[in-house]
Amino acid sequence: MIPRYDAPPERDRRYVLRPGVYAVLPRDGRVLLTHQAEPTPEIQLPGGGIDPGESPLAALYREVREETGWTIAAPRRVGAFRRFTWMPEYGIHAEKLCTIYVARPIRHLGPPSEPGHTAVWVDAGDAPEALANPGDRAFAARLLS
Repeated sequence: MIPRYDAPPERDRRYVLRPGVYAVLPRDGRVLLTHQAEPTPEIQLPGGGIDPGESPLAALYREVREETGWTIAAPRRVGAFRRFTWMPEYGIHAEKLCTIYVARPIRHLGPPSEPGHTAVWVDAGDAPEALANPGDRAFAARLLS
């Protein structure tokens, strides 16, 4: 069973399934995260939705590069969780199926190409509390303890 974080689904509300991939990226006692400015400013695990026809790993490499400007190596799947949420940027209520990986950030290519994103390095011990959503926090706490 995949755990759920945040609010339960609303009765009689239609949710669109949105599978996505996200990464915990430790390096030298710190963790690479992303700050997303819109629609609500928050710190997140780098990652996002899997495009139609795209494999989860290809999406992970793409999303981390777009949101942080870094390439990664050796991704390893560590689990998944679900969230039921409003996604104003898409105008949908979504059941987000979030698959979490741990990987190594290996090469900085430049600034993030995703508008409104900034790469942020946080001390590993502070990373879980910096993250905006409870699913991200739970996985970061487990992987960084």
